[in-house]
Amino acid sequence: MLKSFFILCSGSDSDILKSCSNGEQNKYAGIGATVFFTAVMAGIAASYALYTVFNSVYMAIGFGLIWGLLIFNLDRFIVSTIKKRERFLDEFIQALPRIILAIIIAIVISKPLELKIFEKEINHVLLEQKNELTLANKEQIAQQFNPKISDLNNEIAGLELQITEKENSVNNLYNTYISEAEGTAGTKLLGKGPVYKEKRDKHDAALLELQQLKKENKEKIATLENQITNLENTYNTQVKNTQPVIDGFDGLMARINALGKLPWLPSFFIFLLFLAIETSPIIAKLLSPKGAYDLKLEDAESALKTWVKRNAEERNTLLKTEINLNNKVYSNIAEEEELYQYKRKKARELMQLQADAFFKKQQNIL
Repeated sequence: MLKSFFILCSGSDSDILKSCSNGEQNKYAGIGATVFFTAVMAGIAASYALYTVFNSVYMAIGFGLIWGLLIFNLDRFIVSTIKKRERFLDEFIQALPRIILAIIIAIVISKPLELKIFEKEINHVLLEQKNELTLANKEQIAQQFNPKISDLNNEIAGLELQITEKENSVNNLYNTYISEAEGTAGTKLLGKGPVYKEKRDKHDAALLELQQLKKENKEKIATLENQITNLENTYNTQVKNTQPVIDGFDGLMARINALGKLPWLPSFFIFLLFLAIETSPIIAKLLSPKGAYDLKLEDAESALKTWVKRNAEERNTLLKTEINLNNKVYSNIAEEEELYQYKRKKARELMQLQADAFFKKQQNIL
């Protein structure tokens, strides 16, 4: 049962193969098994590739099944159409387009499985790329807000500097009138005289101005700080909203690019493995000697070609004979006087009818 199934997978003529030896049957059963398992691996690879794209098990399995059947049909067609020739070069030229197709199929099959085999390493590369993208994203968004925040901080620093300068001025005035009272500066007179009172009033006025300045600048600083807080919240919101895009940076193309950043040698050997599997039925057909099945198949095809050619030649001979007979019959009939007189009579009647019809038409016009 299993042997019959693999023979069916090989694309060979089962009726002819039944009349061959067990060795010949086993050879084609092995070729069919290679075709079958290549299609199974192609289906698994396609399922995984589609699962990484759509993240749906049912869709991945369905498409993987269709892809596996497609590869099975292609491989079966490739193997079944390779015929044994007298010279190996003729066989190789015949198989060359099919070998190119097999290489393409091997690349398509091997790549998704490489992604699965090196999944951990790919995830590490993707993590590094995501971190780089996160930092770059924050820097790009920050470029929209940092100049505004910097300007607001400069305004706050300027307001605070005004307060500091005013405080220094008030402190200097305080030291001035205290020194005047102690007699250590100014008039050098100990006590609270007119000059002391003048300096004290000047200090008190400056102190009131300082208090008013602190009140006004505090309100301005609070407003500016609120603007900075709003800008920072907007920045954090934009970073938060764009982060899912970066977190989702693990699609099929991203994984293929990440695979390209890994050492190429392991991936290359996996590709060679699948290339060997995919081309093994073709290589087996090319390297295997001309067996009983090939001879019987060639005999059957040659018999069919001979039968078709004979039928075509018989039809051509029949056509030529029929043409010759018809020419001879019509030549003999053309020489009969009775047929000539009959045709002459009918032609005369036709010309009379045409003349009468023309006369009536001209009469109606007049």
